[in-house]
Amino acid sequence: MDGSTPTQTSTQGQDSWTVAGRTFTSRLIVGTGKYKDYAQNAAAAEAAGAEIVTVALRRVNLSDPSQPMLVDYVKPDRFTFLPNTAGCFTGEEAVRTLRLAREAGGWDLVKLEVLSNTKHLLPDMEETLRALKLLIADGFQVMVYCTDDPVYAKKLEEAGAAAIMPAASPIGSGRGIQNFLSLGLILEQSKVPVLVDAGVGTASDAVLAMEAGCDAVLMNTAIAEARDPLRMAVAMKHAVIAGREAFLAGRMAKREYAQRSTPLEGRI
Repeated sequence: MDGSTPTQTSTQGQDSWTVAGRTFTSRLIVGTGKYKDYAQNAAAAEAAGAEIVTVALRRVNLSDPSQPMLVDYVKPDRFTFLPNTAGCFTGEEAVRTLRLAREAGGWDLVKLEVLSNTKHLLPDMEETLRALKLLIADGFQVMVYCTDDPVYAKKLEEAGAAAIMPAASPIGSGRGIQNFLSLGLILEQSKVPVLVDAGVGTASDAVLAMEAGCDAVLMNTAIAEARDPLRMAVAMKHAVIAGREAFLAGRMAKREYAQRSTPLEGRI
């Protein structure tokens, strides 16, 4: 995994992570969907302190100047755009979508997601792995949305994934991390960054992901559908920082019984 070990000293603003040769200090990635408008989306990204924003190519306007355009608000010179294949259900759809994105914006760092056409919208891992291999062969650097399956996570890394992005729980469910055991196994085995992606509902979910050792957290609905999106963006910013600092600090050991805060030795 790319993340620093728990024994390192961290100073806010100096602790960074690297994916596909690009280095970032913010460990919070935000989406560009579900907001009431692009202006609110941009304000939330700023409030979150994000450096990367995901762009659902099938759901935002990047090319029609007669309508509000995402790039007029979320500026490409301020944020790193991470095009994604949200809404794709086959490898061919995903590959075609990202090839068009590269032609339009020159983007080669991308997020791959190939969903199962089900109520839970969890990734179709067979199609995802197949699409990844096609994209790698075509010169893309690919961050991959996947299930929390350590076996498939390893296959994705071996196939050339730039980052592994297991779902905490189904997209937009807000249920947080459902399987810490599987997430822990993925973190333990991975030599590329691991990011929790999908299912985060509130700040405590982000803290737990970072305390587990994730390199970053990606979210959209948790901020966009909050009663006050800008305030939630700030909360998520602090949650990611707090969780990362706690991971670096190393938590105290859990004990079965109480231990006195004040020792009996030397007591008068």
